[in-house]
Amino acid sequence: MTRLTPMFLIAGLTLAACNQATERRAENTAESAAATAEAVGDRIENAADNAVGAMKPTPSAQDFVNRAAKSDAFEIAAAKLAAAQAASPEVKAFAEQMVKAHTDSTAKVKAAAGRAKPAIQPDPALTADQREDLAQLRKLTGAKFDEEYVDGQVDAHEDALALMRSYASGGTDAALKTVASQIAPVVEGHLKMARELEAKTDR
Repeated sequence: MTRLTPMFLIAGLTLAACNQATERRAENTAESAAATAEAVGDRIENAADNAVGAMKPTPSAQDFVNRAAKSDAFEIAAAKLAAAQAASPEVKAFAEQMVKAHTDSTAKVKAAAGRAKPAIQPDPALTADQREDLAQLRKLTGAKFDEEYVDGQVDAHEDALALMRSYASGGTDAALKTVASQIAPVVEGHLKMARELEAKTDR
């Protein structure tokens, strides 16, 4: 009996190691499946965005420039509120990126509008809906601000992405089409970030 004890011990250790390896494989498989599901979800969302954008008529050059300017102005204003009123460090970091990114896109669209034939002057005045959204955000702080701000960012970036894709594919001014095609993937990246934050902040 004594001679058999080491054999049982070895068999037990081997079985434990196999169980650990099986658990690791299961964890890796689960992580891989989650990553695949996320990638599929992103593709479905992008396809839906493209379908919605395709149903809307391509804006005129002036309308495109105005809508882009208003979108950027709203994003910057909302992000500045987030710097002071958000609770989550992730939301604050996202907002900081939005100030820089939308300041850059404002400059790009304005420069392209100046090269348009004829030159176009953007109108960045916020819409009534945008002013109302900002007024609502000003009343909020902490986690509730985070939730409403991020939800609004998803909506705003969906609209901005549809605008950029629409003009990039069907616009009439070459300079503006170029800048729209350059900005679209940046906005798409922001939208992905906003959706990820939305999953964390929605209650």
